[in-house]
Amino acid sequence: MPLAVGTDAPAFTVKDTNGNTVSLSDFKGKTVVLYFYPKDDTPGCTKQACSFRDAKEQYTKKDIVVLGVSADDEASHQAFTQKYNLNFPLLADTKGELIKAYDVDGGGYAKRVTYVIDGNGKIIHVDSSVNTSTHADDILATLGL
Repeated sequence: MPLAVGTDAPAFTVKDTNGNTVSLSDFKGKTVVLYFYPKDDTPGCTKQACSFRDAKEQYTKKDIVVLGVSADDEASHQAFTQKYNLNFPLLADTKGELIKAYDVDGGGYAKRVTYVIDGNGKIIHVDSSVNTSTHADDILATLGL
């Protein structure tokens, strides 16, 4: 079961696509869309990532940060990002610590679950029934944007 709305989002510090250290606390005061996905460069995960890529301007205008998370390493994330021209960070959860903390462990990979976290670190929306093709627009609609 994913974490519940109203729960404090678990803190994290991991490396992103480019080897930069990223922490949830870096985004205090901003809304964060933290989406978990099974694997880089697979059909559903590619559709989902490209939906966020294509909606980037809408998210940026609303000061919303998008972060993708899988158990893939930085090299895999770099190749995936370059191949599809992704314009947001992917977090490398190679040890599965975020996957476990956010209760999305699918047995060696992340289940497809998205959390929306408010500027105070509270989970305000959970989506575990993701349509990979329209996911970015679905999240904007859920937020009333």
